[in-house]
Amino acid sequence: MRTVLVAAVALIDADGRVLLAQRPEGKSLAGLWEFPGGKVEPGETPEAALIRELHEELGIETWHSCLAPLTFASHAYEDFHLLMPLFACRRWQGVPMPQEGQNLAWAHARDLNKYPMPPADLPLLPILRDWI
Repeated sequence: MRTVLVAAVALIDADGRVLLAQRPEGKSLAGLWEFPGGKVEPGETPEAALIRELHEELGIETWHSCLAPLTFASHAYEDFHLLMPLFACRRWQGVPMPQEGQNLAWAHARDLNKYPMPPADLPLLPILRDWI
């Protein structure tokens, strides 16, 4: 089984809310909510992937020094194994706006479980709630 490395970030605003993005129609797990991020390309670090993905998906800029490693997910899907480091970020430039047609939502940590998420994301929620 192949392993896929995906980097994700919990963007946390001044009110302690976390940004979630809804997977658009036509993608696997469409309609589910997830932390922004994406696949780490060959030769790319997870931090560099997040900086790139946040620019591409949300139109915002952040920096390596603003990405704090928080936890990770390791989950076996049917045809691949997902390894996903989750970073926390409280500093960025710009206002997150959907660049790829996805829906966005700011949610308080206590409300994250109200958003249907991929199985790999679910074990991250209690850790994130305790950290915030």
